Amino acid sequence: MAKQDYYDVLGVSRTANSAEIKKSFRKLARQYHPDANKDAGAEEKFKEIAEAYEVLSDDQKRAAYDRYGHAAFDGGAGGFGGFGGAGGMEFDLNDIFEGIFSNFAGGGARRQRRRGPRRGADMRHDVTIEFEEAVFGVEKEIEVTRPEECPTCDGVGAEPGTKPSRCQHCNGSGEVRQMQQTLFGSSVVLTACPICQGAGQIIENPCHTCSGRKMVQKTRQLSVKIPAGVDSDTQIRLTGEGAPGTGGAPAGNLYVVINIRPHKHFQRQGNDIILDLDITFPQAALGSEITVPTVDGNESLRIPAGTQAGKVLRLRGKGVPFLRGSGRGDQMVVVNIAVPLKLSAEQRDLLEQLEETMDSNPVISHREKGFWQSLKDAFLG
Repeated sequence: MAKQDYYDVLGVSRTANSAEIKKSFRKLARQYHPDANKDAGAEEKFKEIAEAYEVLSDDQKRAAYDRYGHAAFDGGAGGFGGFGGAGGMEFDLNDIFEGIFSNFAGGGARRQRRRGPRRGADMRHDVTIEFEEAVFGVEKEIEVTRPEECPTCDGVGAEPGTKPSRCQHCNGSGEVRQMQQTLFGSSVVLTACPICQGAGQIIENPCHTCSGRKMVQKTRQLSVKIPAGVDSDTQIRLTGEGAPGTGGAPAGNLYVVINIRPHKHFQRQGNDIILDLDITFPQAALGSEITVPTVDGNESLRIPAGTQAGKVLRLRGKGVPFLRGSGRGDQMVVVNIAVPLKLSAEQRDLLEQLEETMDSNPVISHREKGFWQSLKDAFLG
């Protein structure tokens, strides 16, 4: 069954702000939380709500979803735009509720935060490439600074030769019990130990390299292959190159976000390339064979006799390759009649002779198509 649109799941519009999304999520979460709703299907509905909120409450994930829909997270788009596992994102419901609800009651003690192995955080790195590199693809070396296990203490946090001791306050569990008042009455919750911060251990002799943090920042050189046809804001996923996980859990992913430097001649419209070209009046009136630049090099272009300003001429197959599929777009040459700012005496004399042979009375143009309509027609064939 196809997934329901995340905005419909939360009952908000696509222009809803973060406050509106959060408000709707709180309302629906109270309604469908399994501790409060024992109806069949409530738990699945609750997970669907949490999944939608996990995406729409994050600016980067929401942007990816707005652009690609559920395909941004299915892992099947060639590594582009994904933020989670295939078919279902990797997220922790407790992380979503932290800061929104203290807990949901329902009898017995409940954990406020999940302990144990946790997948590493995803990271982002922006890279700027040239227009031609986006067209033909390129391999780039990038420098990424990320946390890594301290090589001195092997991620223990204690100075070599020493080891952490068990926290006496929580007896090594990393958690303490607290009584809290919730929407559904009193509840006993397990919270992170305030002494050891949930670690269950006390580091009495911190490692001199990482100061007991177990991690150090390291800069690594990575190679990223940018395929032909990428556009600005395309995201390339490097699996496992994000922040490291804890307790043996896998590292997060690194998302390389593409920015394209503007070209001095070309503009991009989808997979087509636009070139504004100035020609002379004689070339437009008499027709001409001229040379124009393309991303593949100079190409010959025929200017038909009687070409008007705003005419769009097409060079087939000289555009941007399709990112997913074969073939390329076209290059659209938009013709402009260049009027000289200065004339020699001979040129002025010739133009005056031409003017004498032509009807010089101004008339209102009866052309039905303007520039933008001509361009649209050229694109649509």
